[in-house]
Amino acid sequence: MPYTPPYIELSERNRLKQRIRSLNEMLSECRLCPRHCEVNRTEGELGYCRAGSELMISSVFPHFGEEAPLVGYRGSGTIFLTHCNLRCVFCQNYDISHLGRGEKASPSQFASYMIRLQDMGCHNINFVTPTHYVPQIVASLPEAIELGLRLPLVYNCSGYESLEVIKLLDGIIDIYMPDAKYAGEEPAKKFSNAPDYPDVLKEVLKEMHRQVGDLQMDENGIAQRGLLIRHLVMPGNLGGTEDLMQFIAEEISQDSYVNVMQQYRPEYRSRDYPELSRRITYGEYLEAVKVARRFGLHRGF
Repeated sequence: MPYTPPYIELSERNRLKQRIRSLNEMLSECRLCPRHCEVNRTEGELGYCRAGSELMISSVFPHFGEEAPLVGYRGSGTIFLTHCNLRCVFCQNYDISHLGRGEKASPSQFASYMIRLQDMGCHNINFVTPTHYVPQIVASLPEAIELGLRLPLVYNCSGYESLEVIKLLDGIIDIYMPDAKYAGEEPAKKFSNAPDYPDVLKEVLKEMHRQVGDLQMDENGIAQRGLLIRHLVMPGNLGGTEDLMQFIAEEISQDSYVNVMQQYRPEYRSRDYPELSRRITYGEYLEAVKVARRFGLHRGF
């Protein structure tokens, strides 16, 4: 039986418009992320993320480099959004997140991009770094649904999210794909100016899992709904892999799909920080996987 995303029912019951109103209200005193800049983005004021009132997109294409359950055999329909609320010093997409390279898109244009990706055969619509544009993204859904959108929606984020916003996405997002970057306050502050990241992440992961549960796939191994967690292994274990894996296993689920990622490379301002100025060793990666297995995690690496 084909999967029907719950946002379809939400729209049919006229509840999607209520969510759009609630999210739009946050733009006038922006509190879309834990930084709570409270700037009026509807009047052109810019906060920490540097995003304005209009969507900005850097690229739209079928991505074949994402996790296998997202990519399948026709790709994940990725929409890379410009700017970022975390702005890590080692960001590998700094030209998009820090430098703001992209083009503005109206809600109608955004809806058409989603339909184009669906028509190309993609298995899902993958919003990359959507945190600071949630109201605009959700506002584009009614038109996209009217045009025939029926794909699962992927919320591909840094993990530094507003719990209030994530709760408003209940029934809209099918697959949450947050990073789990840091277990400790010190590296979160030093490299992302977000000392509260570890506490925020734990609350957000619990809420995401409450909404969608463990990652579920169809008979072909294509993700339909659930939580997929990414953890980037950093040099010298700066991210605190052991603490993060223990939390996921004990307080989320041992059946969590966790992608233990080995592709860290020194980018952007990494070379200003000696501890970040090298790639990880293969031994560091193997140790991270070993730690995950020790806590009973078994999906994703």
